[in-house]
Amino acid sequence: MATSNPSVFLLTVNGQIEGANFPEFDNLYCKYCFVYGHDWTPTSGLEEGITQITCKGNQSSHKLIWNFPLETTFKSTSPCGWPQLVVSVYGPDVFGNDVVRGYGATHIPFTPGQHSRNIPMFVPEPSWRLQKFTSWLLGRRPEYTDPKVVAQGEGREVTRVRSQGFVTVSFHVMSKDMKKMGYDTGPSNPANTHPYSATSEEQL
Repeated sequence: MATSNPSVFLLTVNGQIEGANFPEFDNLYCKYCFVYGHDWTPTSGLEEGITQITCKGNQSSHKLIWNFPLETTFKSTSPCGWPQLVVSVYGPDVFGNDVVRGYGATHIPFTPGQHSRNIPMFVPEPSWRLQKFTSWLLGRRPEYTDPKVVAQGEGREVTRVRSQGFVTVSFHVMSKDMKKMGYDTGPSNPANTHPYSATSEEQL
């Protein structure tokens, strides 16, 4: 006999990686992946992907436009380990080598409804000037072997980084059975659509 109390709740995320602002660079593409806790399981959609290469238009803003769709659904028994979206931007250097132009991450918005996030991006920096010159000369910029480390705290405290660019992402979030399990994320309201900053959301 079916029970009236669900054992899991669902979180559905639709949206798109709209574009980016990297004033110094062009011909960039973006990779994305979701990072989530042990209690979470994807049930549909894609966990990772890669956009097309895009170049700046003739508009005064000179923004890069991808409009790359996001669509995935998770199930979970606990909000601990709430999913994060990790984005990595790549493009050619002066020698034509693909190098990382920025890493960034944001939590999927907690409240249902429409949201927009401007994700601050950063790149790892060499510790010494000689390393910096050598990496530029050889076309081998420092980068993470696994971009998912961006969404985690361990091992990043000694990494030297430099801020560089922004990526804009829009989300449409829907949830099911969270209230039945005792979790109330509250109604969507305009305050939930403010641009993301590095300190505006707490780690769960």
